[in-house]
Amino acid sequence: MDTTTPASLSRSQGEGSETNAALSDRVRSLRLSGQNMQRRSSAMLAWILVVILAVATSVLGFREFDRAGRVTEIVAPDGASVEVITTEGATSDGPAPAAPVADSGKIALESKGYLIPAHQILVSPKVSGMVIKLFIEEGMRVEKGQVLGELEKVDYESDLRRSRATVMLAKARLDLMRAGSREEERDQALAELAEAERQVLQLKQEYERNVALRAKDKSLVVDSLFEEQHSQYEAMIQKVKRLAFRRDQVMNGNRKEEIQAAAAEVEQAEADLSKAEWRLSNCTIRAPISGTVLKKNAEEGNIVNPVAFNGSFSLCDLADLSDLEVDLSIQERDVSKVYPRQVCQIRSEAYPDRVYEGIVDRLMPIADRAKGAIPVRVKVKVAKSEEGVFLKPDMSAVVTFLNQRVDDQPVKTGQSAEKPDTP
Repeated sequence: MDTTTPASLSRSQGEGSETNAALSDRVRSLRLSGQNMQRRSSAMLAWILVVILAVATSVLGFREFDRAGRVTEIVAPDGASVEVITTEGATSDGPAPAAPVADSGKIALESKGYLIPAHQILVSPKVSGMVIKLFIEEGMRVEKGQVLGELEKVDYESDLRRSRATVMLAKARLDLMRAGSREEERDQALAELAEAERQVLQLKQEYERNVALRAKDKSLVVDSLFEEQHSQYEAMIQKVKRLAFRRDQVMNGNRKEEIQAAAAEVEQAEADLSKAEWRLSNCTIRAPISGTVLKKNAEEGNIVNPVAFNGSFSLCDLADLSDLEVDLSIQERDVSKVYPRQVCQIRSEAYPDRVYEGIVDRLMPIADRAKGAIPVRVKVKVAKSEEGVFLKPDMSAVVTFLNQRVDDQPVKTGQSAEKPDTP
């Protein structure tokens, strides 16, 4: 039986309503807090974007102002003045690293390339051996004929002594051939021949006597004795002939062919001596030209062999840094603007304030299919006082090709002109 009264029922309903109202208020408050956080995040992001935009605008404006404020006037090879406007990267402390920009009537083309020595030499010893002394370092300036290093000389000195002894022996044999026999040798040959002739005469008499006896009675001379005497007689006749030939040789001297053979042996020995001297002299390695050591390829204790595929085969790389070229690749669409002996201006990106005059030396006969370009070499000869100071191999350089040929107006190569200070 249900004992619930209306009053208790209404009271429980009221309590449930109050609980639901409290939960609704809490949910509403949480929802409002999340919305406020989203509004604050959006506002902060907007402010960040505004600050970034303002900073970017300021930087771009400063660069444009700095670029516009640096205008320099230089003199072109034809004597006309040309405006030079520096590109990005200029600062208030000095000139900007950039190439000149002039009107189309002065400049035919601009291209970037790399400096290379016109003649780079790989200094290799002509003989193999161990390096015992080395007198070079990278960047060292050497003169032609200066000693760069020395190799071990023990083997080559021994070969030289042996070759000298061989020459002396061959010359002595040749002198003996040309001098012929001495007087004592001639007298000895004559005496030996005379003795043999007397023996032949004696043997001949004994042989003829035995022949006469055998003609009377064969039993008077034993067969074996007769044959022995006959053999001795024939042998002595041959000995006389041989001694006669010997006498003629001693009296007349050596044959012409023998003397020529001895002379050839002397020449052969002298050739071996020259080769031994050459090999020994090449143990001292000298600079073939005056220039700068670009790279050292060996150290003391290294065994160098000029014909080896592995290991050390050279001592150093040497080049004259006063005779440089710029190696460029000109696109095929622009190659018609470049021709031999065309006047150029060269600026290195490392020292853009130094302008070097040059000329187009040659256009290579084969194009680069992969790049669609023609290799071009521009000659730039710097002054001796600046050799290896500002322009170095493999540095990048910007070449400005002018509408002018060196035949039309002389160009002083080998000198640099500093760009005047800008206000």
